[in-house]
Amino acid sequence: MIKPAFSNILIIDGDENISITLNNYLSEKGFKVWVESSAQNALSTIREKKIDLVITDFELSKYTGIEVLQKVKIINPAIQVIIVTAYAEIRLAVEALKKGAFDYVTKPLYPDEILDTINHAIEAKHEDADGQKPAKPKKRKPDQEYIKGPSYQSQLVEKHIDLIAPTDMSVIISGDTGTGKEYVARSIHNKSKRAKMPFVAVDCGALPIELASSELFGHVKGAFTGAVADRKGCFERANGGTLFLDEIGNLTYENQVQLLRALQEGLVHPVGGSKEIPVNVRVLVATNEDLKTLVDKNHFREDIYHRLNEFKIDLAPLRERNDDIEVFAAHFLKSANAKLNKEIDGFENEVLEKFKAYEWPGNLRELRNIIKRAVLICKDNKVTTSCLPPEITNVTSSNAHYGSVMINNTGSMSLKEITERAERGAIREVLKRTDYNKTKTAQLLQVDRKTLYNKMKALNIEDEG
Repeated sequence: MIKPAFSNILIIDGDENISITLNNYLSEKGFKVWVESSAQNALSTIREKKIDLVITDFELSKYTGIEVLQKVKIINPAIQVIIVTAYAEIRLAVEALKKGAFDYVTKPLYPDEILDTINHAIEAKHEDADGQKPAKPKKRKPDQEYIKGPSYQSQLVEKHIDLIAPTDMSVIISGDTGTGKEYVARSIHNKSKRAKMPFVAVDCGALPIELASSELFGHVKGAFTGAVADRKGCFERANGGTLFLDEIGNLTYENQVQLLRALQEGLVHPVGGSKEIPVNVRVLVATNEDLKTLVDKNHFREDIYHRLNEFKIDLAPLRERNDDIEVFAAHFLKSANAKLNKEIDGFENEVLEKFKAYEWPGNLRELRNIIKRAVLICKDNKVTTSCLPPEITNVTSSNAHYGSVMINNTGSMSLKEITERAERGAIREVLKRTDYNKTKTAQLLQVDRKTLYNKMKALNIEDEG
């Protein structure tokens, strides 16, 4: 049943057919739906209406999905955002996740897949709302369990978890987006002496600068416009348990100073408050950046880095853990069967071969989404290649997609050649998708037009526009 507190959805898409289909489907499911074809009108709607969730296409006339996401979060950081993207834009969808999107779905759209993603957003929103009350331990769900892979990298991570969990040491968990950093943090918590106490996760990358202090340390009534009641911060909500700070490198200098005091003294100072509050929290942090590099660039305080770096766990990307793919695929298949009320029995061998040949820019999150969609459309008792997107079925072991390089047994390449081939492939792919629109291509690749033209010239990419 849809919870009344989460019933208002805004769809932003220039494709009228998609908008009408989603509007009709979600309205039938009990949601109140608004539809806008432009980002400008959508932002006005968000300011005027009580919107809980935004479903936005990545490719809009004047803004990208990431730009819409950032503007939405400025207006109201509590709004969940789901990005709709072509499969070729997975890397861009991953970037949106880093900046605070809840999740992404790929085209062609399936209403049931959209509904499942919305339900997850509902669950996450209500778990966050529960955090404003005295925290209590929640029953662990299957999707929150850490899955042990057979690869050397996964076995090493498991050993590190078993080693560090019984202690109260702080841990830095590093790895690309989608590699399972929060799952590792939950596993550490669940194996620790704090397991029966709260586990609170915070995405620092999604915290608006002006509200980060309030979210982390709380505020008192009247501390700022909109502070209509006292609110406990994440440190207080996690008291006695574990606080997981994802994308820790995004915190401002001021927040870092406050964080250091909380770590060293066990005290937090709510915004607008006159008293410091003692807390007993174990802190685990995650990053997809090199914190030491951020320290060297004066973007992250060295004293906090050393305070957090009591132990470090590095998660390898899925493309380097082929031995794990079958284990995770089986786990995600079981989960998708349960959610979608289906009984798919496994994968054809060719599907698993394609999985192992693909480079997985979105890592485990992408594998989960691919399998969920395959289960949704599968008409056989096993997942076949016909259920997979062409970006995966077209990949071979000697030919990775979108400019990635896999060297075959008959030759070798220098690092420069590998880098140039990867760049050439990526630029050509985005040029094709934008019909050789240089301005749009530069925006999607996050470079200026001059840099794009110089790259095209250096890599001998013909201008077909």
